Amino acid sequence: MTALNRVPSLMVRAGTASAFAIAAVGGSVVVPGVAADAAAASPAPATKALKVAASKKGSPYRYGATGPRRFDCSGLTLYSFKKAGKKLPRTAAQQYNKTRHIGSGSRKAGDLVFFHSGSNVYHVGIYAGKGKIWHAPKTGDVVRLQKIWTKSVWYGRVK
Repeated sequence: MTALNRVPSLMVRAGTASAFAIAAVGGSVVVPGVAADAAAASPAPATKALKVAASKKGSPYRYGATGPRRFDCSGLTLYSFKKAGKKLPRTAAQQYNKTRHIGSGSRKAGDLVFFHSGSNVYHVGIYAGKGKIWHAPKTGDVVRLQKIWTKSVWYGRVK
């Protein structure tokens, strides 16, 4: 038996437990004035939108489609954020104009990734972390997780 396995029995004998001991065995501690962890609280809209997009894995691409069974790129982001309680405009360019623009060093899972050529935004996906996005790529393809394939991207956070 490891020390980690013995901690709960020690806590029972003592009648109390420190925050450290509870955390060591995988529990959670609620501290007044501090936000609860993601599992205990309702997820932030960006986190929820990311989960919605991932749940649409394999849905077919269709130009102009906004779900729930078929999507184009901005239709997937619009649908995902709508399910998370946030409103976005219809096209990738319009969505870019409605987000708070951030640098790549500040990107977080759930942020939008806008693909551009010069000043023209032509594609959007939801950042999943580790350089990957959930997106609806093109005709004949399906919603999927994919590595970001170019450096010609801008990032935006939904307000």
